[in-house]
Amino acid sequence: MLGGVRVADLGISIGQLPTGPTNSVLDVPNVGFGHTTIWRDDPDPPGGDGTARTGVTVVDLGGNAFTAPIPAGAAVLNGCGECTGITPIRECGAIETPIFLTSTMQLGRVYDAAIEILVGEEPEIGVNDVTIPVVAECDDSFLSDPRRVRVTVDDVRAALTRARASTGGTEFAEGAVGSGTGMSALGYKGGIGTASRLLPAGHTVGVLTMTNFGDRHRLTVGGVPVGRLLPEPGDSGPPRPAGSCIVVVVTDAPIDPVGCERLARRAGLGLARVGSTASNGSGEIFLAVATGLRAPRGAPPAGIPLTGPALDPYFEAVVDTTEEAALNSLLAATTVVGRDGNTSHALPFDDLRRLVADAQLGPHA
Repeated sequence: MLGGVRVADLGISIGQLPTGPTNSVLDVPNVGFGHTTIWRDDPDPPGGDGTARTGVTVVDLGGNAFTAPIPAGAAVLNGCGECTGITPIRECGAIETPIFLTSTMQLGRVYDAAIEILVGEEPEIGVNDVTIPVVAECDDSFLSDPRRVRVTVDDVRAALTRARASTGGTEFAEGAVGSGTGMSALGYKGGIGTASRLLPAGHTVGVLTMTNFGDRHRLTVGGVPVGRLLPEPGDSGPPRPAGSCIVVVVTDAPIDPVGCERLARRAGLGLARVGSTASNGSGEIFLAVATGLRAPRGAPPAGIPLTGPALDPYFEAVVDTTEEAALNSLLAATTVVGRDGNTSHALPFDDLRRLVADAQLGPHA
């Protein structure tokens, strides 16, 4: 972790399962994530390109996902958002590319960049078969001017390179970085957050969230309704868009596509714990990937899948890690001033810690 505070710094733990060594998606073998942050202050269009508080975040799943696809599933809680590649994931139960995250009106640019990069790395793409990169988005237009697409192929390539270099590491950035730079959640600055859990069977579940949803008065931390108790943040600017949240679940367990879809659906329970109601204009899109049955393209699964009650601990892990990752995205984020002076304030940590501590002590302490 590179600076910032996390849920553990509040003196609370979420759920009963232990966290991984880094309490991030990096704890899943061969998985990494990285960012490119774009922060610019140019004249407004049409004279210039406008204010940019945006970027790209990439989750790399290890190895070549085209030649060895990975079992995957997806779930949509509210569909006012986009994730390319979700249709074949739901139909065929596999993912063939890294997962790219960005802002709404840059999705096409990131998709094009992903194709260019992946075709350059794997000559079989477009020869024996085609692929659909997985690119998901949230709307950062409260802080970043969307009228100009600021992400380039080099930005996407740099985020992917950093994701691959992070595999097996211990350092990562959360909050207002990469695709999370311009995101806001539950009345405060949101962005990228991550967490992990270790399962009794020896597997790991890691979650990465891009948070951009919700109302301040619903913010809940460790069961404490802090949003209605915290001081007004004094944000400037017009009302924020309804927002969205992307959740990426990754595990090394032997789980098939049906099980992955079931895992993905549980992410909504974790978001609800922190205050999400999946509002009308929001896009809550969840992906789950399980590397334990990964096999070469066209080959049968490499093992026997976990099914039925054996999945219960993994459901528990997804709910807890999603809740913690979403909170980590807020705790790690710093105040950001963006387009037209619009401001998204950092969650006030000292006030938050006091409220949580008072709730733990109880009225008779």
